[in-house]
Amino acid sequence: MIKKKKLDVVEDTTSIVVEDSAEAQAETAKQIKEETVASGKEQTSLTDIEDYIKTSSYLGTKVITPGMRKYVYRRRMDGLAILNTLIVDKKLADAINFVKQYDPKDWVLICKREAGWRAVKMFSELTGVRIFTKKYPAGIITNTQLPDFFETKMIMICDPWLDKNALSDAKNIRIPVVGICNTNNNTFHIDMLIIGNNHSNKSLGLFFWLLAREYLKAHKIDKKLPSLEDFVGEKLILEEPKKKRKEKIKEDKLKEAETSIEERFKKLAEQEAEGKSTSSGEGAEHGV
Repeated sequence: MIKKKKLDVVEDTTSIVVEDSAEAQAETAKQIKEETVASGKEQTSLTDIEDYIKTSSYLGTKVITPGMRKYVYRRRMDGLAILNTLIVDKKLADAINFVKQYDPKDWVLICKREAGWRAVKMFSELTGVRIFTKKYPAGIITNTQLPDFFETKMIMICDPWLDKNALSDAKNIRIPVVGICNTNNNTFHIDMLIIGNNHSNKSLGLFFWLLAREYLKAHKIDKKLPSLEDFVGEKLILEEPKKKRKEKIKEDKLKEAETSIEERFKKLAEQEAEGKSTSSGEGAEHGV
């Protein structure tokens, strides 16, 4: 008898970096812009490419599963995978167009990862979509004997590993699954794939902010969309790295000090020359 291969793998949390440093973000921004211009490819369609960079949405892990390999365009020196930002945008746009087909009562959103709770709850308040955070009751959409049983036409999950019970239920009743996958996730049984960093409140905040924006438009829900920073829970600034700023300040101070010293020496030299000139004149008058 052939032993069936287990599809799920244990999540390797040691290989995960939730967000990039300001220095790494600046370097990535520079590289992405240069490569985009050089390749002549289209720009991102949902939002500015800077938003993906500010939220570290492109940041993968050191683990790359077979299903995610084609979305990685390089590895950094520290071993972390970097996702192709244009594909992150394209896959997210495709998934949003798919989700927009469903009314709020016809699908469920599951997010066990705490980093996504704020954004998911805000999305639910705006749209009326049912959500499960912290814990998903296994069998709630498959077991008719459960008191809380309900039917749904589609589910969305934020991590195939953490939300595996919901994924299993959806598979059993053959309904579509939209899933956010990082490079360490398996993509089995995901019908509509969103690729990106699913470990950070910033990247998950961006994904659900964009989804909320388009979903409100599609279903003509008359509610004001909060800002991206409200969804994320903090300010987003793509700034010059602190290290470089400190070095620049130090360099400016050194230049200023050098200029001051040069001016002082120049003034002393002028005074000395002026003194010699005066001394020579006085010597000539006395016939020296």
